Amino acid sequence: MLKDYLTGREMADVGAEANRQALERFLVETKGYTSGDVIVDAPLEIEVAGEPYRSRIDLLVMAGQPPRAFMAIKCAAGSLGSREREIVSAARIYDQYQVPLAVVSDGRNAIVLDTVSGRKIAEGLEAIPDRQTAMAQIAQTVPRAYPRERLEREKLVFRSYDQLNVNVIRP
Repeated sequence: MLKDYLTGREMADVGAEANRQALERFLVETKGYTSGDVIVDAPLEIEVAGEPYRSRIDLLVMAGQPPRAFMAIKCAAGSLGSREREIVSAARIYDQYQVPLAVVSDGRNAIVLDTVSGRKIAEGLEAIPDRQTAMAQIAQTVPRAYPRERLEREKLVFRSYDQLNVNVIRP
């Protein structure tokens, strides 16, 4: 067991939990986010083929006034590239509007992706926007809903990848 850096809750030290703790610390101590800017285990509840499906986004970074989701983060224990599609899907379906950035990280490296296009923007922890940049970018971002005609497929993609995760505690 270990103590979550942001929430203080006791967490099972399985899977990518140690990596998530490193990233939480990095977001606050290096990138200037506050504990109130980052939601740990943000609930993601969708309906797929008429059935409810519940999961979580490891970290959801909020920015702006009023605050809205700016960056969805998947913490990985292994290959970052194998988790890109999963976090992009989660960022596309999380809310009524797409979360602008999707990030996958192992706490030592990161891949930053544009949610709308699904393309890699940058790589490396330093590529994760700091709080000041996030506030400026979210102010300039027009919220975009994911295309309705592709929404069901995107939910299926997310669920398919999410169900492959091991060593996670499901809601």
